[in-house]
Parts: sequence; structure tokens; C-alpha cells
Amino acid sequence: MADTPETTETEEAPETPTAPTLVRKVRNKALIALLILLLVPVVVGALWIWTALGYTYAMGERAGYIQKISKKGWLCKTWEGELAMANLPGTMPQIFTFTVRSDSVAHVIEQNAGKQVSLTYEQHRGVPTSCFGETEYFVTGVHRTGL
Repeated sequence: MADTPETTETEEAPETPTAPTLVRKVRNKALIALLILLLVPVVVGALWIWTALGYTYAMGERAGYIQKISKKGWLCKTWEGELAMANLPGTMPQIFTFTVRSDSVAHVIEQNAGKQVSLTYEQHRGVPTSCFGETEYFVTGVHRTGL
């Protein structure tokens, strides 16, 4: 049979992975698992912070006398303040604690310390650390109401 090509009956054995190849595969899987274990909490934390600071739970205004404003913190310096709100003369004032992100707003509040003002604020619930502020009330604006 000269017309048909000759076929050999020898079959090639399947290649078995060598030891260095197996070690590389295991090392790659371990590296991927480690990256996932490290990156997933970081991504979840970043999304939580972004959502907590980006979503406003409530907005409003509070009027009273600026009692205190100071920049404090060991690592993350934030502007923290207190507004004394008295409904009736002679009664104990209710203290409203707040955080200010903007330095320009904080300086206006400093200039009006001891005076009657109205603070515009946003409430952000679920802010994970005090690095963004000690309270959940962030003042965005201030204007003087009394003489």
C-alpha cells in the first residue's frame, strides 16, 4: 500500500508536571488568596467611608451661641466645636457638638465665638473613625443672627 501514509502504533505518553511546576502553581494560588484577603477589606472599608461621607442622612440649622471651637486630634486634626442652645432665658442650655471640615468655615466660627449664630449642618451616619470628626454633625455654613 504505497498510496496510504504509514502510521506508527506508538502513542506519546501525557506529560506529567514536574515538581518545580507544581510548586509554582501552588505559590501563585497562595499569592492570589493573600491578595484577595488583603484587598477585599481595604476596598470594603474605602466604599464604606465614601458612602458615609458622601451620603447625607439629615440636613438642618441650629441657632445658639458659639461656646467653643478648637482644632484637635493626635494624628488627624479636625475642627470640633460646641453651640449652646437656650430655648428660654434662665434655663440650662442644650449643647450641640459639631465638626467642621473646612478651614474657612472654622475661621468664621472662630471670629463669632461667644456671639449668636445659626449653623447649617449635614448629618453623616456611620462614619467609621474619629479621623473624619468626633461627631456625625458636619457644619457647612454659618451666619450671625444676633447683634
